[in-house]
Formats: sequence, structure tokens, C-alpha cells
Amino acid sequence: MDITTFDDLLLAARQQPDPQRLLLVFAGASLPPDASAAQRAEFEAGEGGELAPLMCVDKDPHALTSFAALAAEAKTLGPPWVLVFAGALAGQAPLPPSESQVEAALEQMVEAVRVGDLVPYLAFDREGHAVTLV
Repeated sequence: MDITTFDDLLLAARQQPDPQRLLLVFAGASLPPDASAAQRAEFEAGEGGELAPLMCVDKDPHALTSFAALAAEAKTLGPPWVLVFAGALAGQAPLPPSESQVEAALEQMVEAVRVGDLVPYLAFDREGHAVTLV
């Protein structure tokens, strides 16, 4: 399955044979204090900057109706974000992953976003479209 939107990810997670938890890290973008004029111009045009994790959550893909619902919830619970990074953690049917497994995986994911190790995760913009980071 080709995942081009967050809702595609929801569908794929719901179709897995083992129960899944979606792991989500919302990130904001900022400029370092020593940013050059070119970097500032890029940032003002909506590109570049440094990503920093702002908040994280795990969700049951069957309980989450859509990206729009997730975005609305995130808007009420935390600071403005520019990207959400997503991963999945499988349990073993019929049991979902344990709370300790979820917590450890979320901590690892937050740290990965903090240091820029983004390859293992899918990234989505504020509209729920998959983005490729270069």
C-alpha cells in the first residue's frame, strides 16, 4: 500500500493482523539564533529550520477516525506544530502492545526527532499529506 496521507496510514494500521498503536510526535520548527540571512529567507518561505519535538501521543488506529480529528485534538492540547512524525508498534494478537512498550517506543521516537534521526518514521504536514524531508 502506498501511503500518501495520514488517513492511508490509518487504513493500513487497521488492516494489520496484530493490534497496533500509532506513535505520534508533533514537531515545531524554529531557526537557530545564528541563522544566516539566506536561512531566514528560506524559513520565512516555509522551508528549512530546525525541528523540535513538542508533544507525543499514542493512538489506537481503530479509535482515531481521521487526520482531521487528530489535528483538531492536537490544536486544543498543545502548541502549534508543523509536522507530525508517525510510527507503529504491533502487539501480539489478541493483545495490543503494553503501556511500558508504548512508553519506551515513544521516548525513543521523541529522542530520534530531537537529534534528527527521521528515516524510520513517516512525516505528515498539517493537512495530513506525507512529506519527504531532505
